Amino acid sequence: MGKTLAYKILENHLVSGELSKGNEITIKIDQTLTQDSTGTMVYLQLEELDVEKIKTEISVAYIDHNTLQTGFENADDHAFIKSVANRHGILFSKPGNGICHQLHLENYGIPGKTLLGSDSHTPTGGGLGMIAIGAGGLDVAVAMAKGTYSLGVPDVIGIKLTGKLPAWSSAKDVILHVLKLLTVKGGVGNIVEYFGEGVKTLSVTDRATITNMGAELGATTSVFPSDENTRQYLKLRGREDDFVALSADADAIYDKLIEIDLSEINPLAAMPHSPDNVDSVANIGNIKIDQVAIGSCTNSSYTDLMKVAAILKGRKVHPEVSLVISPGSSSIMAQMAENGAMADLIKAGARVIENSCGPCIGMGQSPKSGAVSLRTFNRNFKGRSGTNDASVFLVSPETAAVSAIYGVLTDGNTTDIELPHIEIVKAPPVDSFIIMPSGATKSSIPVEMGPNIKPFPKNTALPDKVTVEVTLKTGDNITTDDIMPSDSRLLPYRSNVPHLSNYCFEKIDNEFPARCNKAGACAIIGGDNYGQGSSREHAALAPLHLGIKFVIAKSFARIHRSNLINSGIMPLVFENADDYNDIELGNTLVIENAVEQIKNPIIKVKNETTGKTYNAVTSFSEFETSMIEKGGKINYIKSQTEV
Repeated sequence: MGKTLAYKILENHLVSGELSKGNEITIKIDQTLTQDSTGTMVYLQLEELDVEKIKTEISVAYIDHNTLQTGFENADDHAFIKSVANRHGILFSKPGNGICHQLHLENYGIPGKTLLGSDSHTPTGGGLGMIAIGAGGLDVAVAMAKGTYSLGVPDVIGIKLTGKLPAWSSAKDVILHVLKLLTVKGGVGNIVEYFGEGVKTLSVTDRATITNMGAELGATTSVFPSDENTRQYLKLRGREDDFVALSADADAIYDKLIEIDLSEINPLAAMPHSPDNVDSVANIGNIKIDQVAIGSCTNSSYTDLMKVAAILKGRKVHPEVSLVISPGSSSIMAQMAENGAMADLIKAGARVIENSCGPCIGMGQSPKSGAVSLRTFNRNFKGRSGTNDASVFLVSPETAAVSAIYGVLTDGNTTDIELPHIEIVKAPPVDSFIIMPSGATKSSIPVEMGPNIKPFPKNTALPDKVTVEVTLKTGDNITTDDIMPSDSRLLPYRSNVPHLSNYCFEKIDNEFPARCNKAGACAIIGGDNYGQGSSREHAALAPLHLGIKFVIAKSFARIHRSNLINSGIMPLVFENADDYNDIELGNTLVIENAVEQIKNPIIKVKNETTGKTYNAVTSFSEFETSMIEKGGKINYIKSQTEV
C-alpha cells in the first residue's frame, strides 16, 4: 500500500512511537515560529526551561500582532522578545516586516521540513509541502528546547482536485467550499492532503491560502505536494536550492476521500458568524456593505494584492465604503510601490496600513455599529472585528475589491471588469527588518522585562480528591475569542495573565471571573468543539489563574485540548452527551481517587448537588496523564530533569 505525503514526512521525522492510528508519536521539529501575541508567554516558558541554545535548525520570532503602540506595553513586549531571541540564537523580525506566515513562506519555508508555530495558522507552510502545525506556546518552547513535538497519529483526508478555477473564483473559494463540506470540526484529528491534476493549476500562494484556512477545519495541518510550481516560487525568492520534489505515492490510501472539480467552484462567502456558514455570492445577493478589509495571513500575497490593484486601477471605491488594505510583507509593499500598483490603490481611495495582522485580530479598523464588513481574513467570529454587532463576511480578494467599487456584495462575473492574470515576479529580499543573532550567549545578554510582563501561572500536582463548583456552562463551538477576547483593548496585556483573567469569558458571562474568585476551585461545562479557533494558550492560562481544575465538554478542539493539558487542567468528554443537560451552574462536582482515575479510559464525576454520577472519557496518553498528574508540562519536564 502506498504512502500519503503526510505520512512520508512524518516517517522521515519520527523520533519515537509507531506511525499508526491510535498511537502517540514524537517527531523532530526543524523550524519554529512565534508571533508577539503568543510569543511573550513562549519566551517566558523557554527561560523557565533554562536551556542555553535552541535545538531547531531555525526559529523566528515575528512581531506582527501587537504593533499598535498606544502605550508602553506592546513596545516592552517586543523588547523582551528581542532580548530572549538574542540570548538563544533566534531570528527576530521587527515590527513592519510583515505577517509571520507570509514572511515564513517567502523566506524560510522548505518542502519536507517540519514547522511548529505558536499560531493556529502555521499550516500555511503546507502550501510549500511542509508539515506545519499550530500549537500552544508551551509546546513551541519545548520544541525549541528539545527539538521535538508529540502528537497523536492523525488520519489523512485526501482531497483530489481536478479541473481549473474559472474567472473570479480563487483559492479562497476552494477552502470555503471545503469548509462548507466538512464544517469547522470536520478536520479534527486529521491532516488534509491535496493531490490530483488540479493542483498544478494552483500557485504556491494559492495553496498557502487553502492550507492557512485548514485551521478553521480544526485539522492538525494541511499539505500540498512540492512540484514545479514550488520550484518556480522558491527560485523567484532566490531559494531554488531549498526545493525538493515531494508527492504521495500513486496508490496512497486515504482515510477519507473527497473529489473537487475546480471548474465548478463559484465565488463564495462565509456569512456571520462562522467560517463554515458558506453560500455563493450570487445566492446571498447584493447586500449593502460598509467596510472592506483586504489582507491577513490568508490573503495578503503579492498576487492577491496585485489582482486587487488591477481591479481598482482607474476606478473609485464606492463613497459609502471604507476600504483598508494591509500587505503581507515589506517585500510585497516595496514591489508594489516600485511598480505603481500602490499608487493605483491609493488613487482608488484605499487606506493602506502597516504590514501586520491588524484588523484580523481586532487591532484597529473596527467597523461602525451594525456594519456589514467584507474581509479576506480567516475568521468571522462574533465580535472578533472589535464591533460586537457587526456582520463580517469572509470573501476572496477579487470579490472584496469588486464589491468595494459597487458598494454591495458583488460576484465579479456579473460585471464587465476583466480580471487580469498576475505573474509572480522575482522579488529582491528585504532583510533590514530581520535581526540575526551573532555570537550572543545566554549569559552575555540580559532579559529585558518591562513592568507589564508578569510570570505565567503554574499549576500544582493533581490532588487525590478534586472538589469544584461549576462556575460556567457554555454552548457549542465556543472559540478561544470567547474564552479570552483578543482586541486592541486587551492585546497589550498578553504578557499579564492576572490582568487578562478579569476579562475571561466576558462575551459569554461577565460574572465568570468573580464567581471563580469566590469559589476557589472551579469547573466549566462545555458543548461540542469547545475551544475552536486560535492557538493562544491564554485561553487555558487565564482559566488556570482563576482556579479551573477541569472542563467537561461534548468534544474539544485539538489545540485547546493540548493547551489545557499543558496547564494541568483536565479536558474530560461526556460519555453520554445527555449528561450535559443535567449539570447546572453552581453544582458541586467531585472526582475521588483522581490520581488513579486519570489512568483509566473512564473517570467518575459525582454531582454532590444532585447525587448523580457521570462517566467522563479521558482519552489521555501516558504522557498526557503524567503531565496532568504533575500539574502541567513545565512541572513534568522539570521533574524529569531533576531525576
